[in-house]
Amino acid sequence: MSARSVLVTGGGRGIGLATARALAAQGHRVAVTTRGGDCPPDLFAVKCDVTDGDQVEEAFREVEAAQGPVEVLVSNAGITDDTLLLRMSEESFERVVDTNLTGAFRVARRASRSMLRARFGRLLFVSSVVALSGGAGQANYAASKAGLVGLARSLARELGSRGITSNVVAPGFVETAMTADLPAARRAEVLAGTPLGRAASPEEVAAVLAFLASDIAGYVTGAVVPVDGGLGMGS
Repeated sequence: MSARSVLVTGGGRGIGLATARALAAQGHRVAVTTRGGDCPPDLFAVKCDVTDGDQVEEAFREVEAAQGPVEVLVSNAGITDDTLLLRMSEESFERVVDTNLTGAFRVARRASRSMLRARFGRLLFVSSVVALSGGAGQANYAASKAGLVGLARSLARELGSRGITSNVVAPGFVETAMTADLPAARRAEVLAGTPLGRAASPEEVAAVLAFLASDIAGYVTGAVVPVDGGLGMGS
């Protein structure tokens, strides 16, 4: 497998951090973005809020100067702001969509510049099982994650002739800081609906992303790969 220049957004913790470490262990040159610029010392981190186009541009310039043009992009940065529809403000809806969906568009558009010149690229988007199944109190989050499917598949059709693949990974319930605050009753409910009966580790999701980033996944594009223990079957 060829060593590539990789950028993982939201790579300071959880799935992003696990993915960055998995790809670094395979010999890739890996950078991560975090909003605060802080990251474990074994990784190269740049400060970037994906809702700010200027910060996205500056982050890519830093990464390109350090390790060359980005060949593999893992768009993982995301937030939640759950509440029931009648209590959800427009600001909440727009903020989640701007981070999770428009932010993915911003980084994919910037990464595609060098990918088009190189006639090679891997665009990977971290979605969620709720993108297709929906989630009560998650209209903003589910809409943003469902939008990633349309974005990725459009890019798969648009950029495929240049050797660029575009795929989505849809995790289910994963042991991360984002899920740690769930009430015990809600956690039990989700696990009861998961055929495997347990949560995933971030490393299990990272392994699928690492495969899609690899040379041997070169004929996989436009795919939505569930890593959800069977939670979303039938969605």
